[in-house]
Amino acid sequence: EKEIWNREKLSLQKSLKQADAELSKLRAELRSEAFLRELGSDSENTVLRRIYGKYLRAESFRKALIYQKKYLLLLLGGFQECEEATLALIARMGGQPSYTDLEIITHHSKGFTRFRSAVRVSIAISR
Repeated sequence: EKEIWNREKLSLQKSLKQADAELSKLRAELRSEAFLRELGSDSENTVLRRIYGKYLRAESFRKALIYQKKYLLLLLGGFQECEEATLALIARMGGQPSYTDLEIITHHSKGFTRFRSAVRVSIAISR
């Protein structure tokens, strides 16, 4: 009799464990379905908004880098012209025969130089 009771006890414990496992599985499924129903299209909109926000930040950062690059190139161009003018003056003072005229060194017309100066002034004023 004891063996029969032990066997029955073990079989009942095993079936209880299986029922508990199935119950926890069903509860998890129910929770996930309820969660998905609550979020539904709102979660999709939230995800899309977050992705679009990341895109806007990246695009803004990229545009800022492009602007900084253009500004630095403009500054470097200005320094290059100043350096060329200084070298031309030194060449005139030292009596070196090559490239003594400033217009030969810069290779820019007077109108182009005026336009570049006007652009630099407008950038400086806007800042």
